[in-house]
Amino acid sequence: MNTPNIKKKDIINAFQFRHATKEFDTTKTVSDEDINFILETAHLSPSSFGFEPWHFVVVQDKALRELLKPVAWGAPLKLDTASHFILGLSMKAPMVKHDAEYIMHMMKDVKQFPEDVIEMYSKFYREFQENDFNLNTDKKLLDWSAKQTYIALGNMMTSAALTGIDSCPIEGFHQEKSEVLLKEKFGIDTDKYGLSFMVAFGYRKENPPHEKSRRDFKDIVTWK
Repeated sequence: MNTPNIKKKDIINAFQFRHATKEFDTTKTVSDEDINFILETAHLSPSSFGFEPWHFVVVQDKALRELLKPVAWGAPLKLDTASHFILGLSMKAPMVKHDAEYIMHMMKDVKQFPEDVIEMYSKFYREFQENDFNLNTDKKLLDWSAKQTYIALGNMMTSAALTGIDSCPIEGFHQEKSEVLLKEKFGIDTDKYGLSFMVAFGYRKENPPHEKSRRDFKDIVTWK
């Protein structure tokens, strides 16, 4: 593994380049190599306790994209024009509660912790949920998972921008209706997963009409 040495100006340029692309160029397609690279940056993203409480569904089937339109008011034009369209799913309580089978699987099979470390890690994780963050309801646990899943979203969009690929994150959907659809037509177990976001990737049809606007840097950073 080599120490990265990407020029700062190139990284800032990618952040300036990235914008929420409303319509994509349908004559251009993101290559398999590039979309797998983007997904790999999600795969390598950090998460609390390293438990990766996410799943990503790449929706390329046109019929399934059409089904999403009535429940996702912010997505129709992207569904029609994006090269790739991804659903970001976050794990619900049955998957991420401290005593869940999935959590034990992550510690034992994925991380391959020894028994004494599993015991210690399990104690820390339970204390975190019950006392530190008060994650005492199913809704709170899903919200916690969604926070982790958004880290992966940010990394996917940044890695896309660094390679000249456009994206658009989407929260313009009806969550309950979307999850009914995912269960009935996409085969998603919505007892285990909730829909946190949609995101489209492709190449912009045209440049944005104005430069990126942000608050002054001094208004968002405080040094003590």
